[in-house]
Amino acid sequence: MCKVTVSQYRYRSSMHPSHKSQETSSQLPEQSPFISVSGVTHRYIEGGKQHIVLNDVHLAINHGEKVALLGRSGSGKSTLLNLVSGIDLPASGTISIEGQVINRLDETARTLLRRRHIGFIYQFFNLIPSLTALENVAFTQELNGMAGSTARKTSLVMLERLGVGAKADSFPSRLSGGEQQRVAIARALVHLPALVLADEPTGNLDARTGEEVLKVLHAVLADSGSGLLLVTHSLAVARTADRIVTLEDGVIVERAGDFAW
Repeated sequence: MCKVTVSQYRYRSSMHPSHKSQETSSQLPEQSPFISVSGVTHRYIEGGKQHIVLNDVHLAINHGEKVALLGRSGSGKSTLLNLVSGIDLPASGTISIEGQVINRLDETARTLLRRRHIGFIYQFFNLIPSLTALENVAFTQELNGMAGSTARKTSLVMLERLGVGAKADSFPSRLSGGEQQRVAIARALVHLPALVLADEPTGNLDARTGEEVLKVLHAVLADSGSGLLLVTHSLAVARTADRIVTLEDGVIVERAGDFAW
């Protein structure tokens, strides 16, 4: 059986259109942000009353940038992730990815955009229980039109990169929490997305396992060049990112260092 090596996979990663060498990028004019959230408001009606979750939110994320979104539970962090991915639509404002306003796309177009350019990591893993670790990861590739045999080869490479290659044939119920999250990270990154959205990725892990998973995540992101929007209520987790923003009273606030909560 033909085997794809890690070095070959990294070479392919370097050919991703969002990855540009420092030498090349230094010769190009400054680019617009990869993600731009502009004047976004989101609300819901409950008990006949209007509740504003996000209020005139502005946020820009550059290519390959790792941004942590910090906030208390219930502050609207997960809501913002759903809006950025196009799962939900804002009441007002615009959200664009590489200049394309996603809240002006129909549902089919938004689904295709997510499938091809965005990877998701969830707190509770969201692995399909009836599929093995390898099948869970390969499924992402197959959805994007990759042949099954090739999808399995590239998926195995990613599982090995994350230290769970030996668990490729195991079902999620036979994996520890840390192993399940590594498989979930492999699934999010295997199609080389330009952006990874992580919603409390260590929230269901103990402190030690969570720290190990974060280290692996950032190492793989550094190799792939993918950007990251990491939602968390933990300052320690947030500090692993390049930049921290907070969500307070429905508004994004940039913070330099002091977090009095």
